[in-house]
Amino acid sequence: MRQYELAYIVHPEQDETAFKETVARIQGMVEAGGGKVVKTELWGKKRLAYEIRKQREGNYVFLQTEMPPTLCVELERSLTLLEPVMRFMITQAEE
Repeated sequence: MRQYELAYIVHPEQDETAFKETVARIQGMVEAGGGKVVKTELWGKKRLAYEIRKQREGNYVFLQTEMPPTLCVELERSLTLLEPVMRFMITQAEE
């Protein structure tokens, strides 16, 4: 398994419970695909550099994971379809 970093921005109008459910759902996607979440960092609500879906702020989340390369494609497809996720980026971590 390779190490990846997943950063994503969640819609700012979600309440605290819905936000935590979204974070847990994405962690569940990683674990269901055979990966492991090593570290989760909730960076909180920050101002965006430009508007996304008419929003100027977003809740940032950063995950360090270990997962097989085939899971990245499935995860990208799932995150694209997940309504509360405004943007995401998956990168391979340097070892």
